[in-house]
Amino acid sequence: MEPRGYRMVVSTELNYVTACGTAERRLIEWIRDKGYDPSGLDEGRTEIAPHATLDRDFESGLKGAYSRWRMRETHSPASGTWQSTLIVRSGLEEDEGRTWVQVDIEHQPALAGEVPTRANTPNIVRSLLDSLEARDAQADVAASPVFIEAEDVDDSIEELCDSNRRLPVVIATVPYGKDPDDWSRSVVEPLFRCLHGLAVLYVLTPEAQAKFNAALEYHPVFGGGVRTYLPGLDPAWKPDAQRHPVMSRRTIEADLRRAASILAALPQRLSFRQPLPPALLGIPRQRTRPRSTTDGTDIAQLRSDNAALTALLDEAERAEGIRVSEINDLYAELAKADEAEGELRGENEELYDKVQESQRLILHLREQLREAGQFAVAHTSAVAADIAYPKTFSELLDRLKELPGISFTGQRKITRGLDSQSVDNWLRVAWDGLLALDHFAAASAGDKKCGDFLSWCKSDASSAFPFPTAKVAMRESDTVARKPKLRAERMLPVPKAVDPEGRVFMQAHLKIGGGNTIAPRLHFYDDCPRSGKVYVGYLGPHLRNTLT
Repeated sequence: MEPRGYRMVVSTELNYVTACGTAERRLIEWIRDKGYDPSGLDEGRTEIAPHATLDRDFESGLKGAYSRWRMRETHSPASGTWQSTLIVRSGLEEDEGRTWVQVDIEHQPALAGEVPTRANTPNIVRSLLDSLEARDAQADVAASPVFIEAEDVDDSIEELCDSNRRLPVVIATVPYGKDPDDWSRSVVEPLFRCLHGLAVLYVLTPEAQAKFNAALEYHPVFGGGVRTYLPGLDPAWKPDAQRHPVMSRRTIEADLRRAASILAALPQRLSFRQPLPPALLGIPRQRTRPRSTTDGTDIAQLRSDNAALTALLDEAERAEGIRVSEINDLYAELAKADEAEGELRGENEELYDKVQESQRLILHLREQLREAGQFAVAHTSAVAADIAYPKTFSELLDRLKELPGISFTGQRKITRGLDSQSVDNWLRVAWDGLLALDHFAAASAGDKKCGDFLSWCKSDASSAFPFPTAKVAMRESDTVARKPKLRAERMLPVPKAVDPEGRVFMQAHLKIGGGNTIAPRLHFYDDCPRSGKVYVGYLGPHLRNTLT
């Protein structure tokens, strides 16, 4: 079953105490707007209306601090219960001073088996976004869409490509001949009404549209349409464009309210499917306790406590039933995903082999064209058609002497360890990557205009030994680069002639494989302009990052 609740997870640069005080003030305003009495809020359970309670718990210690408020509203026995949760959590060491804020809204039906009512964006979200100056990675998460001007395009592209962002970015465009302010007010804002706190919202001005689409050649948006850019955007890989859905102007104008609901479905689903940040995952489950009453006899006190505890047990039982249903749905989705992954993996291997076979045939034909004197047709040099791939990673290491442009400085034991874990076509991808790096080294030695390896892979110069650009990353995320422990793992050995310390930060890497916990990577350092060498400092399982 698709998620029908609402979840917002954002961060703020405000410290925990300030953020907590601000959030509590917004919560009290929200409670008052509902007509409830927020006076006397304290730890434990407070009855703020005949049909509504508010639970409060908090903790502060060596592992950080958190404050949590949970409001439960049961308007009638048949209506079920609406549960609203607000959490403010101090960040961990790797969060670099950020404070996390989470808002959850969910409906718990009165009877088992009933479908929960879909949750709308609560009014408290808009006030929280404004007062907390909420952020997602580099982007501001605002309650209203922000215009992207021509001078802002570069920054917006950087935000889209940020590997640390969690939220989708939804960008609307202005049709030709329409006033941007009028279009934003009459169309975009109603269209985005269900997205507050679920996505970063932008409107692309006509002046910025051409520059934006030129930078995102495979992921454009124009003509009054809207595009949802999911996390993990790869602007240089054409197939990636299929992950980022487009909504046309025709769909929007046909039924604006329906279009808003459709547009919100994907961000809403992503908000529940994406793992919470480690700081929020570390919060213990809420254990609500009733408050003691001072009036009446001991027997009356016991009866009161018994009634409160019975109500809490009923709440826990209903919550457990909902969680069991969610877990079963997730298991079903996981089984489908595993099946689809297996099919895609098989197709990927087959396609990869076909591409390599086609490439060898092309090289052979070019060789024949050259021999026939058709140099203009051949247009590039060719090499031997057949590639003899190593059968193990141990053999791969032994054969590195065949590649004069490659110098391996990593730990051979780690690389050999891949032989006991290797799946799919890791060996082929690793060897193709090394062949490409070797020919890149030969082409770029002494040629400062050759560019980096990714640029070379995109050019015709790589046609003899191509390597997929989607598997090339020339830099790590800013978080990995700044965090000492993660950066230290990528400080890999090179000769002291290259660097006096004998180590350099090798952030450039090839994605040899994925789909499991190994996901091997090959880290390298381009020293071609000086020594004519590419130094490979690591070939092994994926090094730690912010997700591991």
